[in-house]
Amino acid sequence: MSNFALGQRWISDSESDLGLGTVVGIEGRRVSLLFPATGETREYVIDSAPLTRVSFNVGDTVESADGWSITVESADETDGLMIYTGPDSETGELTHLIETRINHHLKLNKPQDRLFTGQIDRNDWYDLRYQSRQYQYKYQSSDLIGLSGARTALIPHQLHIAKEAGQRVAPRVLLSDEVGLGKTIEAGMIIHQQLLTGRSSRVLILLPESLQYQWLVEMLRRFNLKFSIFDEERCAEYDGSDENPFETEQLIICPLSLIADKEKRLNQACAANWDLVVVDEAHHLKWSPEQVSPQYAAVEALAGICKGLLLLTATPDQLGHESHFARLRLLDRDRFYDYEKFVAEEAGYQSTAELAKTLVSDESLNDQQVAELAQLQKEDSLLNDALLTVNSNDADERKASRDNILKALIDRHGTGRVLFRNTRASVKGFPKRELYPVELTYPEEFMPATRWWIDKHQEAPNQQDLAKLLTPEFIYEAVGSNDEQPWWLIDPRVDWLSEKVKAEKDQKFLVICAQASTALTMEKALRTLQGINSAVFHEGMTIVERDRAAAWFADQDEGCQVLICSEIGSEGRNFQFASNLVLFDIPLNPDLLEQRIGRLDRIGQLNDIKLHIPYFTGTASESIFKWLDHGINAFADTCPAGVTVFEQQADELIQALFQIDHDDAVIAPFVSQAKEHVADLNKQMEQGRDILLELNSKGTDGEAIAEAIAEIDDDTSLIAYMFQVFDVYGVQQEDKGEQCLILKPTEHMLEPHFPELTDEGMTISFERDTALSRDDVRFISWDHPMVQGCFEMIAASDVGNNAVSLLPNKALPEGTFFVELIYVVETSAPKSLQPGRFLAPTPVRLLLDKAGNNLAAKVAYEGFNKQLKPVGKHIASNIATALQTDMANLIASSEAIAEQQKQQIIEQAIEKIELELSTELARLQALQKLNPNIRAVELEALENQKADLINYVNQAGLQLDAVRLIVVSH
Repeated sequence: MSNFALGQRWISDSESDLGLGTVVGIEGRRVSLLFPATGETREYVIDSAPLTRVSFNVGDTVESADGWSITVESADETDGLMIYTGPDSETGELTHLIETRINHHLKLNKPQDRLFTGQIDRNDWYDLRYQSRQYQYKYQSSDLIGLSGARTALIPHQLHIAKEAGQRVAPRVLLSDEVGLGKTIEAGMIIHQQLLTGRSSRVLILLPESLQYQWLVEMLRRFNLKFSIFDEERCAEYDGSDENPFETEQLIICPLSLIADKEKRLNQACAANWDLVVVDEAHHLKWSPEQVSPQYAAVEALAGICKGLLLLTATPDQLGHESHFARLRLLDRDRFYDYEKFVAEEAGYQSTAELAKTLVSDESLNDQQVAELAQLQKEDSLLNDALLTVNSNDADERKASRDNILKALIDRHGTGRVLFRNTRASVKGFPKRELYPVELTYPEEFMPATRWWIDKHQEAPNQQDLAKLLTPEFIYEAVGSNDEQPWWLIDPRVDWLSEKVKAEKDQKFLVICAQASTALTMEKALRTLQGINSAVFHEGMTIVERDRAAAWFADQDEGCQVLICSEIGSEGRNFQFASNLVLFDIPLNPDLLEQRIGRLDRIGQLNDIKLHIPYFTGTASESIFKWLDHGINAFADTCPAGVTVFEQQADELIQALFQIDHDDAVIAPFVSQAKEHVADLNKQMEQGRDILLELNSKGTDGEAIAEAIAEIDDDTSLIAYMFQVFDVYGVQQEDKGEQCLILKPTEHMLEPHFPELTDEGMTISFERDTALSRDDVRFISWDHPMVQGCFEMIAASDVGNNAVSLLPNKALPEGTFFVELIYVVETSAPKSLQPGRFLAPTPVRLLLDKAGNNLAAKVAYEGFNKQLKPVGKHIASNIATALQTDMANLIASSEAIAEQQKQQIIEQAIEKIELELSTELARLQALQKLNPNIRAVELEALENQKADLINYVNQAGLQLDAVRLIVVSH
């Protein structure tokens, strides 16, 4: 320990946040320090004081307590105090600064400053910082950002669509996959990419009110996106102020009815600046040249001011071509401005579609088709090479040629870039459905309430009135009969379900009913009377409560056997580990039925689905069952045409079924008519198949993307990195088994607020399949905000930015030293330009010997780091102090070496910008001449992005991020 003198400046090794301390008292073996920045006083034993003398070298800039600063040219000691001499930074005059007048608030965050003042970090902290920089660089350079981290199965067609649309500037597309193929997931992946890459920051999702919690859960659970639900009550809170409620959050879910029914809310929504607007159930937007619905008008107003627009609908083009045109009109009004011209243009693509069918079938092209391609070649230079081998005898050569031609044809096609539609027929991976109808007798006790309900609504029954007949327990309770005898004691569905569940104890049963009250009563009946382990799941529960119920149901060993869901309580959840679905009541609307079945019947379901449908004979439930089963075949398969047929028959069907007694004569005409309509519509759909649209929607790169993500999943680098972070920062970890880990904060964490970690802790898994089967488990990936938060936390802090290590090596003279420096090349480009794609923050490692030679290329980091041994902080400080002058000189000389590498990195980044963006720009410019669907705004944005990126990259900065002193020992 150096000798202390009054007025000297020291810094506390253990409490560096106190700032600079001043020696104010020396008595015997004790020294007292005042820390003026905080007003604290500390007393230490001289021989063991955790203090480091603050001193500066020639070339350092030192700030005085009065705010002026000097650049040190000489440092002299007088009576134990340092006096620094150098030019004033503002006036240039030679000035003296005694150490007692150094700024108290001086923060030593430069790596070399902390090293020379004894603020030395552990070797494993330094390693964590270096690894963090390396992984951040690799992540930001990846083209799978927003895709690999989604908590979804790796389904090729979804990945293709998400990547194709998500990586566009301001995507404006129509997602119209059939039910169960994952439109919501595709939209979520697109949103996820747009947000993570900076293409978007403000997103508005518009949808029917009944779907808002499904979307809220999907966005949070699958993509870690925290949306806020807006309704009239929330908006009204801002009515007394000048603040626009739609500008108070970045990510908003809002019922379409809110802005369609209230002009004030629409005006507020339009006044906000949206990067991306998403509209679910877009087929409800009614439009014709003569009449525009309020919903369509509201979306049209937003479509005119937002940058990106996603429309979601499962309703195919063939079920309403004019409505289909109206949706395309929202995406690009300049392109789709006249319906008649659109129809004529579509007809003109028929020959192109026929040509595509031949290419896909691998049949040889005839002379006429070759001539047609030759004509296209004149218009499109992209086809030049491919045409030469289109009929080649070499199978691989022929396939490659045809794939290239098909890509060009898709780009030429009218809706090729704005429309995606996959069908179950073209996508593999769906289970079979097995139907098990259960005939039951309608209880006499229900009849008085049923008659009362029919009499009450007989004059003009609507869908809601008929739907209540399909839930007799609701009517029974509505008239107060439940007070005399609970409905579940007389309803045969309860007894049937109890016996069924007890007979198949090894099976999980998902039960769905219309009302939350029914679900709650059923669960109590099964549990208390029959001793069956069951849980409820409904919209009145919090997300945490739903998670617990879902986790209990998912547990294969100790979980409950039955989960009873209300109608909307089951939405947005993954219950694919179960294969038994019980519809306690039958929904009237075919779309609602498909939504229920879709809880289990989804891609990735490993077992066939068993549909158990209890219904009452001679009642509306039997008639509806027969209409759905025999009329539109809705139980055996999906029926895209079903809802259209239902809407055609709805008025007459409701009137006919709204009675007490039913027989086949009542429903037979409707069944027959429905069969005929469905057949006609299916025939129209088959005739209207668009092979180019199917190819564009399914894509050819989905499998490759899935394989690339699977490789990332299998790589253990993320696990090793996060365990290193947890250990360094003091996060408690408990192995929960089944590849799950419980994280909990501790009182001794390095940072009080660890990214995403709440006081209650959280359960995580790095395994995709585990996270997919457990809603209560967070899937940790490189995309996860916890991982991204760790990158930012480490980069913004000084943790691990210096270290001292020993190198046991008898082949080198003892005392030989090396200085390892980590520089970072970084651009200040805004995130919206996606700088990480071309120049992510790039770590540059140098390893200098005492002569200033850079050995980094010869001595790899990983092997070298493993040889190093830690050294105690006190000894490390003494070593750093002894070598301070030599190190300072090496650090100064290292800047020139790092600067050379920075220029190489900049050149490579600009070369990549030129290659990728210029190629894409040239392609789109050529295609725009053939396909008006290539929007001018895309080309302009691409040109601006290229110019701005080159400008920012050329101005990239170089910063010393970490330094490590390595000394050879024997």
